[in-house]
Amino acid sequence: MTAQEIIPAPVDLSKYIDSKFFGNRPHIRGRRIWVSMIASNAAANHWDVATLAHEFSLTEEQVLAALLYYREHKDEIDRQDAEEQKKFDKAYEQDGASDKK
Repeated sequence: MTAQEIIPAPVDLSKYIDSKFFGNRPHIRGRRIWVSMIASNAAANHWDVATLAHEFSLTEEQVLAALLYYREHKDEIDRQDAEEQKKFDKAYEQDGASDKK
């Protein structure tokens, strides 16, 4: 058996995943659903593909593409999530400070 037979060919997920919008955050093409939202709900709630598809009104193919994309780009997506959380925390801190005045 050769290495080419063992290693699967890369899958083109561009039919399902886009990253042109939302600060270049990967999301379901044509939808405002981030890949990280699907992956985090799968992990946190132990949802299977069918449940994720139902909860997000997606096809199972879209969910599978999002989960595969997350798996292949986990470090980058986690970094984006951390940056987004920092922005949220800063805005909350500023807004909370103005409420106290």
